[in-house]
Amino acid sequence: MLSIQFYYYHFLLMLGGFGLIVYAFFSIKSADGEEYRQEHVKPLMYYPIGIAAIAGIIAFFIKQNVLFSIFSMVGAIGLYTIIYGKVLLNFVGYKVYRGFYAYLTGFIFFVIGAGLAILMLYYVPADQKESISINYWLTTGDKSSLLEAQQNLTFNETEGVGSVVIVDTTQQYQSIDGFGYALTGGSAMLMNTKLNATQRSELLKELFLTEENGIGLSYLRVSIGASDLDEFVFSYDDLKKGQTDPTLGKFNLSYDTLHLIPVLKEILALNPKIKIMGSPWSPPPWMKDNKLPKGGSLKPEYYEVYANYLVKYIQAMASKGITIDAITLQNEPENPKNTPSLVMTAEEQALFVKQNLGPAFKANNIQTKIIVFDHNCDHPEYPIAILNDADAKQYIDGSAFHMYLGEIDALSKVHNAHPDKNIYFTEQWTSGKGEFGGDLNWHTKNLIIGATRNWSRNVLEWNLAADPNFNPHTGDGGCDICQGALTIDDGSVTRNVSYYIIAHASKFVPDGSVRIGSNLMEGLPNVAFITPEGKKVLIVLNETEAPKSFSIQFNGKTANAKLTGGAVGTFVW
Repeated sequence: MLSIQFYYYHFLLMLGGFGLIVYAFFSIKSADGEEYRQEHVKPLMYYPIGIAAIAGIIAFFIKQNVLFSIFSMVGAIGLYTIIYGKVLLNFVGYKVYRGFYAYLTGFIFFVIGAGLAILMLYYVPADQKESISINYWLTTGDKSSLLEAQQNLTFNETEGVGSVVIVDTTQQYQSIDGFGYALTGGSAMLMNTKLNATQRSELLKELFLTEENGIGLSYLRVSIGASDLDEFVFSYDDLKKGQTDPTLGKFNLSYDTLHLIPVLKEILALNPKIKIMGSPWSPPPWMKDNKLPKGGSLKPEYYEVYANYLVKYIQAMASKGITIDAITLQNEPENPKNTPSLVMTAEEQALFVKQNLGPAFKANNIQTKIIVFDHNCDHPEYPIAILNDADAKQYIDGSAFHMYLGEIDALSKVHNAHPDKNIYFTEQWTSGKGEFGGDLNWHTKNLIIGATRNWSRNVLEWNLAADPNFNPHTGDGGCDICQGALTIDDGSVTRNVSYYIIAHASKFVPDGSVRIGSNLMEGLPNVAFITPEGKKVLIVLNETEAPKSFSIQFNGKTANAKLTGGAVGTFVW
């Protein structure tokens, strides 16, 4: 299939030739008068240019190469000159030369043009000059390559090798909001206390910009109050035992003003468009039936108060210059074992949204998206039940998932049940006891590829940073082996496996990209996107232990590639 660029270049070539004809026509007319022009212009200008144009077009369709077409045109002009025996040259004004000069000129043109065309025909691959180059980055399970740029690949008309991954921009699916991490309070604390201002600035540029070694993170998740990866438990309305505050008169952003908010402001200075999701681990304990940070349920009499609490949070963050794009109702609502945590059933979430949170957002003109569930893939019926409630559904943007249990196709089950609502993937951890190659393989297959192929608009890993001992975290249920994408310790930063998992997408697939069609091949899970700038991005994993050769096919052209066992490649053109 011929690309638009080929026709465009050839059109410019023909336009240039036409310009020469016009220039010569008026030059001859001006210098030698009407009689001279009538006698010589047709056989010495129009005919050779016409023959050259025909030869160039034929040559172009033979090889689809502009240089080959040019050389063929030059050769055709030379052959015509030899046969006709006359040539119009402009040494000192236009003059017709016969005999020796005509034959010599024709011979030179023919030898140079035809000779170079023949050389290209036999020694230069088709479409070499106009071929599309593919930029290619690689990470291997043995760490020999870590998001390392490789030698560019090239689309051409040669036959593919191995499996063929066909990328199709005519098949378009969901838009992408971004890729990133949870920026926990602990992550922000480490950045703020273990790095000096210069070190932190350089690290944030690497994380949130795409130039040079930047990986372009475009989505963050923060906790509303403490998560289990803060150094202690807190809410935004903590009271002494036995006290309550139904008017939320004592509401304040508390500990977040010390580390999280300052770091978020630095990030927003680099990327003002980054999307931020908030997720609560627990309401203030005085709103709960067990009066504790861990476990328990939200008491019905505090539903309206808690809705106002979340409104106040969004407004308070906005007053700091931080827009909360979305909130989930509750992190892991079926897990009472974290500290902090809260149990919420599907029925409770639906009731809370339709009677309290949705109306509170509407009354306060809050545009922040409401997202339900935010838990494992083993219970897709949970968000489906909420969305089946039309009164609740009207306020809900979509559903969020983790995958500590279940299969990633649960996301598609929810999408198929409610295709008008969005899907998000908001958390997956890597263990400090994990193995780089195994984690790279599993997370790339199930999250970067699997979640997006099952309609997710984002992919977030848990979490951005920890210290060498996997601190900070809360006691009695805080994760004590959660490895961050970064390990930060007194001025040093180590990049761990989830850094590369996310970077293979975030650096190349910005907010506003759209997932496009690509066929799945055995042993080579993959996903493709088109960016707002029109670039195509293909992420491929070789999930086997053996090297695999395969081909990428796009618009009828093919590029051959190879991935070692367990390697991930991102291909951009």
